[in-house]
Amino acid sequence: MHEIRCNGDVSFWFRDAGLGAATDALAAPTSADVAIVGGGLTGLWTAYYLQQARPDWDIVLLESETVGYGASGRNGGWLSYGMPGMNRLYAASHGKDAVIAFQREIFSAIDEVVAVTEHEQIDAGVAHEGEIAIATNPPQEARLREELEYSLEWGFTPDEIELVQGPELGRRFAHLEGGTLGLFSRHAARVQPAKLCRGLRDVLLSRGVRIHEHTRVTDITPHRVTTATGHTVDARWVVRGTEAFTRDLPGQRRTWLPKLSSVIATEPLTPAQLDAINWSDNAVLTRDAAHSFCYIQKTADDRIVLGGPSTPYYFGSGRDHHGAATAESVAALRAGFDRLFPSLPDVAFDHVWAGVLGVPRDWSATVDVDRETGLCVAGGYVGDGLSATNLAARTLRDLLLEEDTEITRLPWVGKKVRKWEPEPARWLAVKGLYGVYMAADARERTSTEPRTSALARVANRVTGRY
Repeated sequence: MHEIRCNGDVSFWFRDAGLGAATDALAAPTSADVAIVGGGLTGLWTAYYLQQARPDWDIVLLESETVGYGASGRNGGWLSYGMPGMNRLYAASHGKDAVIAFQREIFSAIDEVVAVTEHEQIDAGVAHEGEIAIATNPPQEARLREELEYSLEWGFTPDEIELVQGPELGRRFAHLEGGTLGLFSRHAARVQPAKLCRGLRDVLLSRGVRIHEHTRVTDITPHRVTTATGHTVDARWVVRGTEAFTRDLPGQRRTWLPKLSSVIATEPLTPAQLDAINWSDNAVLTRDAAHSFCYIQKTADDRIVLGGPSTPYYFGSGRDHHGAATAESVAALRAGFDRLFPSLPDVAFDHVWAGVLGVPRDWSATVDVDRETGLCVAGGYVGDGLSATNLAARTLRDLLLEEDTEITRLPWVGKKVRKWEPEPARWLAVKGLYGVYMAADARERTSTEPRTSALARVANRVTGRY
């Protein structure tokens, strides 16, 4: 049994980062060249690159809580190669070559984040050592082989992704119980996301960007932002980077679906415990290959941080309360941890928390600028935001500066967002599909056939997943 020492209180990352005193709330009407709504990584990176390109611009960033409070400070700490959308949908509008270029830019975004942390001396626990998915049953093995072929078709080169098995798998990577085959890519890095947010905030403040925390925005209209206290910011450009919190704005309740994900952080493991799972000498990000997979990192202070199956969605686009995870989520995380790390039955869970990520109706992110209204948006990263936010911010910079660059021609630029269905349709759909994938995983754990469960194949057709 795992002792749970803290549930909620935003996240372990928040507690570990020691964010310090918040900046002052907006206390009077003001104006600026750019007003950014949302103090997550979309907003922080956008302010960073705009200030760098146009140091003469006055930039104001507004955050309803504190910087990094949302998904940017509660995720699994994966700077991953995952695409923030469906390849086939982007290809339908822009062609396959454009999607391959998109994937290559995601790789570059990982390198860029790592480079900025080094250049700005942001201590965010970065380890650029790659990512591996490990199969623990025959259906998962078959999917990893398919994923390899798919990856090679959509932008990877043979030296960037590889299958690993047998003694080599056990020698090079963490041991997940039952692991038989791995799919490894060097394009991934570990990060402590709240420290990244804090570091970017400090850099921006030192360069004159105005950041107002505890300033809740209640309306965004052309060239104007209005706060809960009635103060306004008038600006040539207004950038919305609010992800799952978009549902609080007028007319936006069905724009992104706030999907929950829950995470645990263990107490620091002893050298003997690390040896037992073969995770003493690397920081490779690790996941299993289930449909509802667990994503795992070993932190700089030797904790295991594991996120995965949990309560997926609250009726009416509800949210968690300051990161508190439900009992159902805690039970699912405990079961996932024990299944993958049975040699660690008594390790304490120092922290359990939940966060929400923004999911578009077609599961594909967007970056958009309206030159007439000055309204800009980036978001809908479907869980791959640590990498995608950096690329989105650099894309917004180029669009606002009216520069025609390779990244301004990527398929997510100008993509329009289809709204989700009204309740109870979206609640029934999310809960139902989540249940189907969980049932498929349960069947596959006892299967000897190298074939994805029929349940999951049907669900994949419904969702459009590849």
